[in-house]
Amino acid sequence: MSKYDIIVLGSGPGGYVAAIRASQLGLKTAIIEKESLGGICLNWGCIPTKALLKSAQVFEYLKHADDYGLSVKGYDKDFNAVVKRSRGVAEGMSNGVKFLMKKNKIDVIEGFGKLKTGKKIDVEGKEYSADHIIIATGARSRELPSLPQDGKKVIGYREAMVLPEQPKKMIVVGSGAIGVEFAYFYNALGTDVTIVEYLDRIVPVEDEEVSKQLERSFKKSGIKIMTSAEVTSVDTSGKGVKATVKTKKGEEILEADIVLSAVGIKSNIENIGLEDVGIAVDRDKVLVNDFYQTNIPGYYAIGDITPGQALAHVASAEAILCVEKIAGQHVEALDYGNVPGCTYCTPEIASVGLTEQQAKDKGIDIKVGKFPFSASGKASASGAKDGFVKVIFDAKYGEWLGCHMIGAGVTDMIAEAVLGRKLETTGHEVLKTIHPHPTMSEAVMEAVAAAYGEVIHL
Repeated sequence: MSKYDIIVLGSGPGGYVAAIRASQLGLKTAIIEKESLGGICLNWGCIPTKALLKSAQVFEYLKHADDYGLSVKGYDKDFNAVVKRSRGVAEGMSNGVKFLMKKNKIDVIEGFGKLKTGKKIDVEGKEYSADHIIIATGARSRELPSLPQDGKKVIGYREAMVLPEQPKKMIVVGSGAIGVEFAYFYNALGTDVTIVEYLDRIVPVEDEEVSKQLERSFKKSGIKIMTSAEVTSVDTSGKGVKATVKTKKGEEILEADIVLSAVGIKSNIENIGLEDVGIAVDRDKVLVNDFYQTNIPGYYAIGDITPGQALAHVASAEAILCVEKIAGQHVEALDYGNVPGCTYCTPEIASVGLTEQQAKDKGIDIKVGKFPFSASGKASASGAKDGFVKVIFDAKYGEWLGCHMIGAGVTDMIAEAVLGRKLETTGHEVLKTIHPHPTMSEAVMEAVAAAYGEVIHL
């Protein structure tokens, strides 16, 4: 039997980061993966979707070339080539993780791993043991009873990335990050897209003003939006799909080639031996303490299978913290209130901290500032004037409670707010920090200035 200091089950952005950090700290490490190194994020999630979205964005630039004083004739898209590029990007990143495993002398064990008692894992008949086992098995597309996925006409995000041909009509059920990103991608390439959202607004976890702005931008692009609506059944017996949608006004039948179910994710916790070991689970999540220890000593869990936000960067942060704690380093628990969320449709969305409504619900006296990109010189020059930056401060102490952005490139800007909040920066300090001109990032300073009644360019 092979013996290690740490074995990691799953090689997504939680698993492979845990393995690398463990190796850096001098621990003999192995990682188990049943499919491809990098997990869903690198192979079927974050990375290949961004490649698809970039192709859609470039196609939109070509469509609007005359807005920039340019003339482009005879352009077209090749859907299969767009998909092929995306797969190539994913493969390159997965190969990068393979290289990192070799570089850090981490043993890669291929196959399906099952936890056993006594800090052991069985991988298809062969047993491995470790002083510490980190479970990082991630998640998959969640299926609703009313919307069973057949992989052809009713699909999840995975199939949506590699469709053999572009659908003429698509219904997207759910308007979280996955739903709106695919809605944008397919609409930009010419598919007739309808979003069906159960709640009363799209991207419902975002600040309400962000939801309204994205709805305006999407409708301007030709995306149809149905809120307070529910798909109660689908009929796939014909050539396409007929979806029955229940709304406040009654039932409506929508017809399309494909329905994309984007109603959230389901943790991969079945058949991995949790019950055999006695690891506690509640509502599809493995229960852990602040340092990701389960109720059974020597077993840990990180990433999408734990109660924190199901985001790649959260899994990576948890991985490092978990391993450093195992190695005996002094670590502090993760602040889940300061985790940025990013959505990569066009316009992009990025946010951190409390929404305006959440701050009001907590009874905090707040200052709110908002700066529209329509007043930004860089946004005007770029032809990307949709959106705004909104900031929320505690009126009494100046604490930066929340930051919400929608617009071009905002996913690259949100880190300023995350860092500012980490360092307990006040509104006054942000206001007096010189931001370069002309940039989109100036809008952060301008929004803070608006909160304190000092805005110059509004």
